[in-house]
Amino acid sequence: MATDIRLKETLPVLTERIVDTYAEVGSINHLGYCPLPNYDSIVAATEDLKEILYPGYRRRDGLHLGNVTYHVGDLIDRLHDTLTSQIGRALRHEAIKAGQCGLHETHDFEAQGQAKAIAFLEQLPALRKVLAMDVQAAYDGDPACKSLDEVIFCYPGLEAITVYRLAHVLHTLNIPLIPRMMTEWAHSRTGIDIHPGATIGHYFFIDHGTGVVVGETTEIGEWVKLYQGVTLGALSFTTDGEGNLVRGTKRHPTIEDRVVVYANATILGGNTRVGHDSVIGSSVWLTRSVAPGSVVAMESPKLRIRGEEPDALNWVI
Repeated sequence: MATDIRLKETLPVLTERIVDTYAEVGSINHLGYCPLPNYDSIVAATEDLKEILYPGYRRRDGLHLGNVTYHVGDLIDRLHDTLTSQIGRALRHEAIKAGQCGLHETHDFEAQGQAKAIAFLEQLPALRKVLAMDVQAAYDGDPACKSLDEVIFCYPGLEAITVYRLAHVLHTLNIPLIPRMMTEWAHSRTGIDIHPGATIGHYFFIDHGTGVVVGETTEIGEWVKLYQGVTLGALSFTTDGEGNLVRGTKRHPTIEDRVVVYANATILGGNTRVGHDSVIGSSVWLTRSVAPGSVVAMESPKLRIRGEEPDALNWVI
């Protein structure tokens, strides 16, 4: 059956109706002279960064100490250019959003972007050492793991942690938008949502990982292990006199060293502190602090198991 050309002729009218909403609902479109950071460029830069952090595991085969310098140098040069441009865009957009209209016309955001890009890239050697500890934590914490290579190739927890640690450095450099773009991209790939503002110590391991949420003001110590479905979130949101959310306060819990949090546990609140060497059991809902060395668990539920004999029910307590 042929298409009706008369229906297609209505599309210009529809186009005008859609464009009219750009003025009516201006809060969800970005039109003008100030380009935002480019999503595809940020994703590509993140992939380049992972190639530097884990050389030989990703896109380039045949790397050795004789040729890796050239390979990394090429990536660093490309990252310098990309990050300089994208960070400059983010800083310019932030200035305009803050009402600093005159600043965006006179300030050299490209130069500021370059300075922050260099400061970020300078952190990569130290970051590799931290990530080596995270890889080791995964291997040490999972008896099903056969090698460090398996962690790097296969573990979504390491993927999310890697992108988080990159984004966290950018966050500490006060770079807007880009850190969240990176961690939300990792979230879409792994199911693990770590805000770049969270503070996470060495030897961090997320086992399985799907559904893990780590909020912006969370503080996590060293040798901490989380399982799937864990939420480190806010208990409530304080509002001001006009009903607007109060931002910039400690809303998420503090997890001290060597804590294990099992699947689907929920720990909430900025005043909630889980003491070191504690174990938080599965499905626990925790909104208050616990002392070091605590074991927090739900009471054992009653199980109902149907017996093997026809029409028989065995009740197990």
